[in-house]
Amino acid sequence: MSVETKNLGDEAGRAGSGSLVVAGVAALGIVYGDIGTSPLYAFKVAAETAGGGGPLGADPVPVLGILSLIVWSLLLVIAVKYVLLVMRADNHGEGGILALLALVRPWSAAGTVQRRWLIAIGIFGATLLYGDGVITPAISVLSAVEGLEVVGAGFTPWVKPITVTILIALFLVQCRGTAVIGRWFGPVMLVWFGVIAILGIGGILRAPQVLSALDPEWALALVGRDGWLAFLVFGAVFLALTGGEALYADMGHVGRRSIRLTWFLVVLPALLLNYAGQAAVMLAEPGAIGNPFFRLAPDALQLPMVVLATVATVIASQSLISGVFTLTRQAVAMGLWPRMKIVQTSAEGYGQIYLPVINYGLMVFALGVVLVFKSSDDMAAAYGIAVSGTMLITTLLLAVAMRQVWGWPRAAVLPLAIGFAAIDLGFFVSNLFKLPQGGWLPLAAGVVVFLLMRLWERGSCYLHDRVAAMTEPVAVFLEGLAAGGIIRTPGVGVFLTRTAADVPEVMQHHVKHNQVLDQHVIILTIAGHEIPRVPSRERYSAVALGDGLWRVTAHYGFMQTPNLPVVVRRCVAEVLKLDLDPDDVSYFVGHERVVASDDNPAFSGLSEWLFAFMAHNVADVSDYYRIPGHQVVEIGIRIDI
Repeated sequence: MSVETKNLGDEAGRAGSGSLVVAGVAALGIVYGDIGTSPLYAFKVAAETAGGGGPLGADPVPVLGILSLIVWSLLLVIAVKYVLLVMRADNHGEGGILALLALVRPWSAAGTVQRRWLIAIGIFGATLLYGDGVITPAISVLSAVEGLEVVGAGFTPWVKPITVTILIALFLVQCRGTAVIGRWFGPVMLVWFGVIAILGIGGILRAPQVLSALDPEWALALVGRDGWLAFLVFGAVFLALTGGEALYADMGHVGRRSIRLTWFLVVLPALLLNYAGQAAVMLAEPGAIGNPFFRLAPDALQLPMVVLATVATVIASQSLISGVFTLTRQAVAMGLWPRMKIVQTSAEGYGQIYLPVINYGLMVFALGVVLVFKSSDDMAAAYGIAVSGTMLITTLLLAVAMRQVWGWPRAAVLPLAIGFAAIDLGFFVSNLFKLPQGGWLPLAAGVVVFLLMRLWERGSCYLHDRVAAMTEPVAVFLEGLAAGGIIRTPGVGVFLTRTAADVPEVMQHHVKHNQVLDQHVIILTIAGHEIPRVPSRERYSAVALGDGLWRVTAHYGFMQTPNLPVVVRRCVAEVLKLDLDPDDVSYFVGHERVVASDDNPAFSGLSEWLFAFMAHNVADVSDYYRIPGHQVVEIGIRIDI
């Protein structure tokens, strides 16, 4: 099935350099918030790890070794792996681990062990991002506000209250969308990258020898000399890469070309200069760790830098929150998550959505993280495991894409896959040692969401089979209509069903108990496809069943939320050839009451009751499918599981 995909960056590239620049500035605000604010804490945490919590002293090996590790990690993992390679694996212009899973899943034979493991691994990688969505707003905003401690010790008691206030305000404004404030994200981040680059240059001038860290021998020297401690430093260095997955996930918003342009021309140079400047500060002031990022700024500019850093971290947090919203919508469309209320906050930007349940869940957990952990340094122990796990899984899925989708030879796939997997595995294992200090938190969050997704997927399949078993063959139903006794009333009745064959039970119940049926009947099924978007011209397909009955299938991609009244309106005009007021259409929906039973071999214990609870709390059909409430007729159906 062909797909229409609006890709801002690629369209801009075809339109001209001016449009590409505009798209590039937009990319700075949408894509780079997380990785762009990593200098606030990444080098500091790595230095404290290398020093065992104390000063590093005058020895240049730890400082230059850390800088060399950061430089080559940015080049190999972000520049080569993600920007140049992973972003080629787009699913009709969309990126992200679920989009990648949807891309490679058709290449695995249905029902095979390989397919089951592939799906499970891909889903787990996606769920780890929920843990990232909790930690990122907390650590980003807190690390920026902690800059007040450099301004003056009297600000220390105010750090947490200010952080909590900012986070609450951030989550409360999500319902308004980012259509207006989003226009400022790009320019603000452009200023941010310009400022940190200038500060970095100023730092480098204090100790120009830091430029020698471009030689990877400094990283090898650190590893060879300190061994185990260097391995722990490796986990801290990963904090400089935590926004890498966002580059891929947000590709559909701004396009591959604009992301690549801004990475190589703006973001990478600014990050390298700033990290080098922080290293120079440590070499110029032996024994002092403090907060090297804010030490780059002159005393008179430290307070303005705190303000700018706070704004940048809010943008970074916004990007992660929006990313979790998008991920959840994809999961719902792919049948991995229950229906929930999705609010479109902008008519122009399809990706601008708001999910109340997810939003307030993230807010509660993010505030809890801030209150539980004492500082951003302590919080850093809980950061990294989720993202490093997702990066490792992305590499595994990418290897499948290179071999099966792109048709690359094994001789080309194996070295790349093994090399990137070795780096990702090293980061992941080194981060595992953070488990006792709080690393368990995002990992536990990911595991819980993964188990819930698998439970919902398995339960939904079982529920679909149970509902399908209650259907009646079309021929038998038509014979009953022909026998008489059923009053046919003017108008159009739409019966929503999960099954793509036979007559749904909700329609049977309606006819049996009410002895009436609309003159024109549409049996409507929603079909989800493993592509981001289905174009409107291919929105539905219709088949005549006879006696005024039509089977209609509405097609949607995993980035789309169904709008059934639009489909029905088109179907009534184009297929039924009726000039009918849309308000005269009635929608019949089966209100399935799922009840846990004690004799079901498919479920047992907690999982049975938990699925029944999830099914009971799904979003209202009329809300999710955008059906006016006064046109919905609900017919109750009890299903024991």
